[in-house]
This record gives sequence, C-alpha cells and structure tokens, in this order.
Amino acid sequence: MSDDSFFREVNQEMRQDRAHALWDRYGAIVIAAAVGVVLATSAYVAWDYWTQSRANASGDDYSQALTLAREGKTEEAQAALAQLEADGYGAYPVLARLRAATLQAEAGDHAAAVAGFDGVAGDRSVPTSIRDMARLRAGLLLVDHGTYADVAQRVEALTADTNQLRHSAREALALSAWKESRLADALALFEQITADDFAPQNIRQRAELMSELIRGSGTSS
Repeated sequence: MSDDSFFREVNQEMRQDRAHALWDRYGAIVIAAAVGVVLATSAYVAWDYWTQSRANASGDDYSQALTLAREGKTEEAQAALAQLEADGYGAYPVLARLRAATLQAEAGDHAAAVAGFDGVAGDRSVPTSIRDMARLRAGLLLVDHGTYADVAQRVEALTADTNQLRHSAREALALSAWKESRLADALALFEQITADDFAPQNIRQRAELMSELIRGSGTSS
C-alpha cells in the first residue's frame, strides 16, 4: 500500500469517527428539530384549513341570508343574520349586524335601524373604517327621521378634510340643516362639497343644485 492510500484511509476513518461522534452527541437534537418542523407545519396546515372552512361556511350563511332578504323573507333573513352574528367567523358577524340594520330600515323600523348602526359604531372591536360607515348610515337615516343635532352627533366628526367619507357626511349634515331652515349652515356645507376637488361627481352636482336653490331663495344669510 502506498503512503497516499494509507493516509487517505486514515483520513476517511477519522472523518467517520468524527461523524459518529457528532451524531452521538447531536443526533437526538437533529431528530427533535425535524419532528418539530413537521409538527409545526402540520399544525399550520390544520389551522389554515380550519379558518378557511369557518370563513367559507360563514360566507355561505351570509349569502343565504341575502337571498332570503331579496326574496322578501325578512323575518327569516333577520333570523339567519342573528345566527351569523352569534356564530359567524371573521368579518361576517359585523356584516350581519350592518345588513340586519339595513333590513330594519327598509321595513320602516328606523329607530331600530339607527340603534343597530349605533351599536356597530360604538364597538371598538370593529375596524374604524366600518365604524365610520355605520355612523354615516345612521346619520343618513336621521336626515329624514331625526333632528339636525341627531345627525351632527353621528357625522360631524366625519366631515374633516382628511376623512374619506367627508363628502357624504357633509351632504347629510347640510340636508339636515336645510330641513331645519338653517340655510346659512346648509349653504356653507354644500359649498365645502363643491370646492372639494375630490368630491364625487354625483354628490358635487347635488350640492351645486342645493346651493343654487338656497341662494335663489334669498334667505341664506
């Protein structure tokens, strides 16, 4: 045997000995880590499947409630929405609360509808954007079924220049002021809408029409 062959065999045996030593020392840890990865992956897959299944089931229940409402089966729709509010998953319980309030408004029970929207608006567990939308919905109902003070209580905070809902909030407040013959206040709010470059065209057109109407009446001062 040549010296090179001899040294290669010695090196190989030394490497094998070191490998065995390392495995004896750390093998259990490697196996435990591998098992941990498998268990974590399995747990995530199970959790994802569970959440997706719940979300899908809630989505189906919500769609069914909407179908009942479209078919005029209001009581059944309200019962389905109440069940979804209690047992639903993700955003569906909040959507059920909003839709239930809408059905109450459509049925003429405006006080219950406003209470429903107020309930969502006051729920700090609900995202701010949805709470603001609930405030606006309550304010819009109160234009016809409440006072200026009632409307202002819901939407005045939404009229700030940075609020996404400011155009509709200003319109609701302006219409309520106009109904109570607070024409200067109404005109100022309508003019805020027409001066806002980001106001939607339909809201801007209504504001321009109302501004002209108020100015034409000669009683806006």
